[in-house]
Amino acid sequence: MHAVLLWLQATSLATTIAESTWLFPIIETLHVIGLALVVGSIASFDLRVLGLGWRTRPLKTLAADILPWTWAGFALALTTGSLMFISAAARYAANPAFLFKLGLMLLAGLNALVFHFHPHHRRFAAEVRAPAILRTSAAASLFLWIGMVVFGRWIAFV
Repeated sequence: MHAVLLWLQATSLATTIAESTWLFPIIETLHVIGLALVVGSIASFDLRVLGLGWRTRPLKTLAADILPWTWAGFALALTTGSLMFISAAARYAANPAFLFKLGLMLLAGLNALVFHFHPHHRRFAAEVRAPAILRTSAAASLFLWIGMVVFGRWIAFV
């Protein structure tokens, strides 16, 4: 595996990113913008489910309005994160903060699947409190995404 990571970071794209004065910071800035879109839109949705924001707005309407922003932000964050990763793949793969971030990302994805496929997901209306399982999922989502931001920031310092 280590050999594959070394090969990846030796590709021309990876070395261009790693050796450029401006390319990595530009990619990192775009990554932060993508994360802001993802975390901001997901937090808005989770806070609605928890009854802490937009209580009168139907969940379906809110989801329809913010989901395109979530996916756009995720695509941007995934693309830019991958570009940053390849610039020093072996170092990132050995970084505990990076590994924790990836683990939290996996858990957040599983949590989103549980929420999305839970039978109560489509049933509760704006004036009805979300079932406990969905509130728990929303709280977990907030915790996981905040954790990803924290560990993502720690990557540079570990």
